Amino acid sequence: MKNTGEMSASMKAQARKNFISKYGSLVALVVLCIIITIIKPRFISPLNIRNVLRLASINGLLAIGMTFVCLTGGIDLSVGAVMGCAGMYSAYFAQASMNMPWIVAVLVGLLMGFAVGLFNGICIAYLKVPAFVGTLGSMSVAKGLTYILTNAKPIPNLSESFKAIGGGMIFNVIPIPIIVFTIILIGCFLLMYKTRYGRYVIAVGGNAKAARVSGIDVKKITASVYILSGILAALAGIITTARVTSGVTNTGDGYETDAIAMVVIGGTSLAGGKGRLWGTIVGILLMVCLSNGLDMLGVSAYYQMIVKGFVVIAAVMMDGLSSD
Repeated sequence: MKNTGEMSASMKAQARKNFISKYGSLVALVVLCIIITIIKPRFISPLNIRNVLRLASINGLLAIGMTFVCLTGGIDLSVGAVMGCAGMYSAYFAQASMNMPWIVAVLVGLLMGFAVGLFNGICIAYLKVPAFVGTLGSMSVAKGLTYILTNAKPIPNLSESFKAIGGGMIFNVIPIPIIVFTIILIGCFLLMYKTRYGRYVIAVGGNAKAARVSGIDVKKITASVYILSGILAALAGIITTARVTSGVTNTGDGYETDAIAMVVIGGTSLAGGKGRLWGTIVGILLMVCLSNGLDMLGVSAYYQMIVKGFVVIAAVMMDGLSSD
């Protein structure tokens, strides 16, 4: 009987750990929204919800790319710098004086993201450079390319067609960034859960040696997630630049920290092989709602940084406790 009781207690403890691992961030999001709504009822106003979703769409692009990277056991510290670099280069070609189609500016920005992502992938997958060191180096490279373009000066006077990418709306109701993010999100869900590629990404992060023995090209899969991360970071930079209506060199500063935080809060393990995209979405909404709520409460940005830091630590701690 004692053994049966111990087994029952152990099973209950494991069930609690599994629940926390799967739904802890979702419960935290719901509780956070309820508390903020009680204090500031306008938090759930249609205008503020739209603003939250617009912000989430920018951060979400970075976090989705980071999720694929983390699932392979890697990390990408260059996404913020890529965001700023792509934004500046797209802004350069989107100047009204150049009279170029907006698509040219977008393609140039995406090309910058692809180039940095490819560089990261080659260094990490083929040259065996640790992901932390490789992406830290490419962060510096991307920042240098950004400053070289205009000697660290902003780029104003962007074309109206380009600015519509960040500030335009569909039917005067839905912001274009939300539409873009939704399309990317659906595509990535299909890629992760409906294709062989998604299974390979998880397999590589779970056990790279076993994946290699089973016939998976580990190097190509590893390189590809950094390319995806670079492209999505570039897209985030393009949308942000269009939104603020000018190219600014510090556009993506600090965004890599937020992206990693959202992924970890969503339940993706930094060790690789464990995670889910829907969890990342919860992490994105939690971090954006937290920032939005603290802004409404008049909390200083400096204190917000402290709060976000503790939130990330708590998320990692919960993940560690649930895996014991």
